[in-house]
Amino acid sequence: MKKLLAGVLALALAVVVFTGCGSQKAELALVTDGGDVTDQGFNQGAWEGLVKYAEEMSISKLSYKPVEKTTDAYMDAIDLAVKGGAMVVVTVGYEMEEEVAAAQAQYPEVTFILLDGDPFEGTEASADAQNAVGIVFAEEQAGFLAGYAAVKEGMTQLGFMGGKAQPGVVRYGYGFLQGAEYAAQQLQLEAGTVSVRYTYTGSSDASNEVQSLAASWYGEGTECIFVCGGDMLSSVITAAENVGAKVIGSDVDCSSRSEVVLTSAAKNLSTAVYNMIEASYDEQLQGGKTTLYDAANNGVQLSMETSKFNAFTQKDYDAVYAALANNTGNIATNILKDVDGEGNPIAVTDIPLSLVTLQQVG
Repeated sequence: MKKLLAGVLALALAVVVFTGCGSQKAELALVTDGGDVTDQGFNQGAWEGLVKYAEEMSISKLSYKPVEKTTDAYMDAIDLAVKGGAMVVVTVGYEMEEEVAAAQAQYPEVTFILLDGDPFEGTEASADAQNAVGIVFAEEQAGFLAGYAAVKEGMTQLGFMGGKAQPGVVRYGYGFLQGAEYAAQQLQLEAGTVSVRYTYTGSSDASNEVQSLAASWYGEGTECIFVCGGDMLSSVITAAENVGAKVIGSDVDCSSRSEVVLTSAAKNLSTAVYNMIEASYDEQLQGGKTTLYDAANNGVQLSMETSKFNAFTQKDYDAVYAALANNTGNIATNILKDVDGEGNPIAVTDIPLSLVTLQQVG
């Protein structure tokens, strides 16, 4: 009964966010991570890529919002999408890896695209499955660009606030530290000139607690906080606005949220989704594989066109981006991620920092 009720509620929500088709059935479907397709974040970026392809090709489209972040709710939303006629289902978030692994076997005639996750790693899904693919991003490179730009801009008191310490968030943070270190080396700063307060709040939700923590950091001299955690960005923005400090967003261009947003470490979500849907319809999809989007294929970037830098220039950005894209001097290879080559976790204290001082909070 509980699962049936969840399905009914999910369908009702799908109708609410459904646009443009005039029917509850659709050939293209997006299953969100529990958020809305108007969240100015991950879900919206994915939805925009799907909508672009659907409108260009005159294909019906529909989005489904799970009623909660549970296996049953995710599977209910996927089932509803397939029963609604979806031939391609885009799902959002690594938390749906197991569900997509199960769905690709249950519905072999449907193509499943998992955004920001690998449906084959740590699951029983076979890499021989031809109807499912994963898309992951080099968050460590996006974070690297953010840390590099902040120090090049002249900021020396920085902060990183992640939500849950999940892989993508951790990679953002590790990259941020290493980018700040790289910029400090180029500028030949003295050891300890740059410091980074670093924490995970445990939740991506907006809250008074996050706002208070950000306010305390700003009050103690932090000039800019890099935020990786969905809705918690709103709380940090409020704290920054109160004192005229800066914020760096993540995942998508967050410049429209406030004038205090310096830039955003963004993933090219819409293009990645569009490309995979196009490959599916062109029968060029490489099922059973997960594709990495990084600087080499323009998968991550800073939002430079809407940025509010004074000292960090487009020329500066183009130079460091080209180095990452071309792996000049192994710059990209040398950026530490959340795990090593054998899958062993890397602690933040394992990151080699000689000029940047790390201040772990909490």
